[in-house]
Amino acid sequence: MTEFVDVDVRPILRSGGEPFSVIMAALAQLKPGQGLRLYATFKPIPLFAVMADKGFAYTANELDDGEWEVLFTPADLADAPVPPSQPLDIWPDPVIQLDNRDLDPPEPMVRILGAAEQLAPGQTLSALLRREPVFLFPHLEKRGFRWLGGFTPDGSVYELTVRAPA
Repeated sequence: MTEFVDVDVRPILRSGGEPFSVIMAALAQLKPGQGLRLYATFKPIPLFAVMADKGFAYTANELDDGEWEVLFTPADLADAPVPPSQPLDIWPDPVIQLDNRDLDPPEPMVRILGAAEQLAPGQTLSALLRREPVFLFPHLEKRGFRWLGGFTPDGSVYELTVRAPA
């Protein structure tokens, strides 16, 4: 039976903050076999792919008032087939660079989506933002775009790279 460490990011989200670094810090402290129980004010869909890449499966349960409890459980990979080696996926330098730090929502998302539609297959764009664009990620995925992102070491800027489908 998995032991879960609770992480409640609802206060951070309600105050307009970005909880990603708190979640990743808690993840780094997990002992082998432990899982993460996350409480959020919305269903954290972009986090599911991040956690899957780190070897965690999820179960999401909607609570009262549209809030969510998500259990991230270590995936049992012992019986999974080993995928064949694949060449390193190197992304090209961005052809579009956006600085959205001075824009208020939803303008950064609108601007990034508009610029992304101008990319040729396989091209990338980069964007600087004040916060993690969690509401943008599902829109990018729906359109077939891939993305990488994270905060600078000082936590002041979110750097996002978007790649057009090849």
